[in-house]
Amino acid sequence: MKNFKFLVFTFLLCISSMSYAAKVDTLQIASTAMGKTYKAAVVLPGSYTKSKSTFPVLYLLHGAYGHFSDWLKSTPNKKLVQGLSDQYNIIIVMPEGENFSFYLDSPVNKESQFETFITQEVIQKVDKTYRTISNRSGRVITGLSMGGHGALYLSARHPDLFCAAGSMSGAVDMGAMLNRDSSAQVIKLMQPVFGDKSSNSELYEQNSVLGMLDKIKANKLSLIIDCGVDDFLIEPNRELHRRLVYNKVDHDYTERPGAHTWEYWENSLPYHVLFFNKILLKNQVVVKK
Repeated sequence: MKNFKFLVFTFLLCISSMSYAAKVDTLQIASTAMGKTYKAAVVLPGSYTKSKSTFPVLYLLHGAYGHFSDWLKSTPNKKLVQGLSDQYNIIIVMPEGENFSFYLDSPVNKESQFETFITQEVIQKVDKTYRTISNRSGRVITGLSMGGHGALYLSARHPDLFCAAGSMSGAVDMGAMLNRDSSAQVIKLMQPVFGDKSSNSELYEQNSVLGMLDKIKANKLSLIIDCGVDDFLIEPNRELHRRLVYNKVDHDYTERPGAHTWEYWENSLPYHVLFFNKILLKNQVVVKK
């Protein structure tokens, strides 16, 4: 009898856990700006179907050579994002950014307009499709490497859309990738967005996060930035930190053991979500369990 009761309890516990597990959607997003349709992965917390509340949204950007599903497939723990969505009752959106878009509107290629795509088309589609807090008080953004650049870049240029932003191992210096690897393959991948490096050096400087301190300071967004001490991008991140300190811009900056790896980013993301949760609590937009 005791064994039977234990089995019934275990069964009910499993059913309960399944009922509240985060759900992953794949959203098709038509881009008028680029004349294409891209995918975005959307993780809904288990509480979403049990509640009529509106939910805060985290936009989580992938890095170079990557695609929208990276955060679901490449972390050692394949349930990392789902677990964080459930833990903090937050919708997590992972949009497409292609190989080297750097999440900006390319002036040399009208088919690479990812600033417009993210800030207008993706956010609009997500807000229309799901019960979101559709204003900046409930919207945050972060990403890894190229996505770290993208999160800081987009939030600096669109402070009306986000209340906080983060960067993990961010490519905050636009030329860092080429300086590290000037192979023909990398140059070929970046040319559709930036053109020839030698004739477009101003384009790199204009769009570098390191050159956006005035905007970042004026916006007064909450920022979290980190990088591994063995990462090839550690020096640009240290320089960004120094400039933020010099300009008296409040921010959370951390260096941890690690390199430019998924093991590092798996460790980093929970810190970012915890940081964002504190901001969302202050904004009184957190969904209670």
